[in-house]
Amino acid sequence: MGQENNVAVVTAGGGGIGRAIVLELSDRGYDVALMSRSEACEQTASEVGGLGIRGSVTEANDLSKLVEATMKRFGRIDAVVCHTAHPPKGDLLAIDDEAWHQGLDMLILNVVRLTRSITPIMEQQGGGSWVNISTFAAFEPEQALPISCTLRAGLSAFAKLYADRYAGANIRMNNVLPGFIDSLPHNESVLPRIPLGRIGTVDEIAKTTAFLLSDGAGYITGQNLIVDGGITRHL
Repeated sequence: MGQENNVAVVTAGGGGIGRAIVLELSDRGYDVALMSRSEACEQTASEVGGLGIRGSVTEANDLSKLVEATMKRFGRIDAVVCHTAHPPKGDLLAIDDEAWHQGLDMLILNVVRLTRSITPIMEQQGGGSWVNISTFAAFEPEQALPISCTLRAGLSAFAKLYADRYAGANIRMNNVLPGFIDSLPHNESVLPRIPLGRIGTVDEIAKTTAFLLSDGAGYITGQNLIVDGGITRHL
């Protein structure tokens, strides 16, 4: 029997950055299981010979279904990419409690819930790797993104705690912090803020993510890798 392929789970994998990550990992030889809220997950899965499960990262039952279906289909999970849609926006004090709770489910509890389910699998296998797709604004907050900035800063803390706790089990976790990426339309007025002078591409985020999941990044854990064309000013 031949060597089994590594298996990756990607949430919100039907479009944009998530889809680009699915395609990149498939090109690198991974079997991929992905989830999204629309039929795009099945369409993307069919392109790569993978598994598509329709569901939302904010629903614990959907995340459990994704893990169970992946194990039934592939028998292992080597890598996880936690990618989500964007949380609600609004003026800082005009955002209601419901929106903040929705953001918590979307940006932090989705990662926590998946780690509860998948960490024992990785421990039994002898290791694994995680990448959470975050935002550059987790470190340099933007008034336009109050929920995203606040909670993704918390995600950075969780990733460091998790990385420290499970390093001895050969399980790594890192965050990728994209800047302005072509998965969304952007006004040209943002270009002067970007030292590289252009919008980033979903393929660039996908390749960065694939690197952090790979053995080539085997000594990198608990880190926040900013991929923003140079916007971030702190050292």
